[in-house]
Amino acid sequence: MSFTKTTEQASHYQALEEMSVHDLLCNINREDQTVPLAVERALPQIEKLVSRVVEQLKKGGRLFYIGAGTSGRLGIVDASECPPTYGVPHDLVNGIIAGGDQAIRRAVENAEDHTTQAWLDLEAHHIGPNDFVIGIAASGTTPYVLGGLEACNQKGIATGGITCNAGSPLALTAQYPIEVVVGPEFVTGSSRMKAGTAQKLVLNMISTTAMIQLGRVKGNKMVDMQLSNNKLVDRGVRMIMGEIPVSYEVAAELLEKHGSVRQAVAFYQSQS
Repeated sequence: MSFTKTTEQASHYQALEEMSVHDLLCNINREDQTVPLAVERALPQIEKLVSRVVEQLKKGGRLFYIGAGTSGRLGIVDASECPPTYGVPHDLVNGIIAGGDQAIRRAVENAEDHTTQAWLDLEAHHIGPNDFVIGIAASGTTPYVLGGLEACNQKGIATGGITCNAGSPLALTAQYPIEVVVGPEFVTGSSRMKAGTAQKLVLNMISTTAMIQLGRVKGNKMVDMQLSNNKLVDRGVRMIMGEIPVSYEVAAELLEKHGSVRQAVAFYQSQS
């Protein structure tokens, strides 16, 4: 199958090394401004995928991201931020990168070319029919990701994909594909730029919407966030004060005793 890899097409800009710092920054910024519009065009696809993700999570399933290189790292970032932000178990949203955890910091040679390794990595998490697996690949051709999705499809596990090329093998393999076509990169082929930004925006939308649908946000507040530093404790105290008529000191005592904004407010209201 042949298709056009717009992520690999030549940059619209020439002689980058001759540009001033000002011109480089302005031109990169100009290209970056096109990314949210590309995401907007993919909203119908994103909605279908997120609706299915929520359905699977409500069944007791988990969400998995698989990817290589920048795509894999973005999945890990999104997954790792869900427990502290929303107070969910660490294994509810999982990021898996080709080459294992060592590839988070340093590229692992040829890791993305293994077609069977993603399934082995998923099996290590005891993947099951209630789970949902999203393959992330800007090119839409990464063998590691494609092999993982194909294995999931064969075993009745729902699959999605995020790619930045239209009509790619990834989009044809995933049951719920998302195609955010951002066009050529400022530096030809450097898909960590616009493509990476697009993937990050989509991942934000997926996990945030899913967590809200699961009841992990009240109003617009992260009432289940983990209180892992002084800044977050202070935020939690002020959130409590916004919900119930108590002083800072009383709110702090409630938070320390009950461990979360939700539980602190619920206890106070039950006593009123």
